[in-house]
Amino acid sequence: MMEKPTLFLTVGLPCTGKTTAARRIEIERKALRLTKDEWVKALYGPGNPPLAGAVIEGRLIQIALRALELSTNVVLDYGLWDRNERSALRHAALDVGATVELHYFALSPSEQRKRRDQRQADAPHTTWPMSDGELVEWAARFDVPTPGELDGGEPIDDPPAGFPTWYEWRTHRWPPSVH
Repeated sequence: MMEKPTLFLTVGLPCTGKTTAARRIEIERKALRLTKDEWVKALYGPGNPPLAGAVIEGRLIQIALRALELSTNVVLDYGLWDRNERSALRHAALDVGATVELHYFALSPSEQRKRRDQRQADAPHTTWPMSDGELVEWAARFDVPTPGELDGGEPIDDPPAGFPTWYEWRTHRWPPSVH
């Protein structure tokens, strides 16, 4: 009997090591790695249009779910700052018979800024400018995963109000096209 495929979710703010870990998981666990920033850079170069990013995430989720259905491990490298995003993806993976592993990355603000500065100096083509103010703002919006969310022992939340299913929330959060 085949082992269930796994959806690996990288969770964390920019410059905390998510993509480095995703590349390691890709090799060690033979996973299809889907890194949103690489797709946005390939399609938009220096631009980073917010709605287009959500559409790209949605398309990558569709690819991920299909790969899981085909028994291929997948690592989604997005950041997933919002607990609802993580809950929706956990639910979707379970619906296709996969397991889920959350990998959470956190650094002190000073280490995060140091990594940001290093990345912008060494490989500016792989990133976008990020101010200290944006890093602080993003940290304030980030939902830190609970221990139960990280180890899978906590039940998946119900969808937010106004959405009867996680599928409906997911297609609202990650629209299938740019309007």
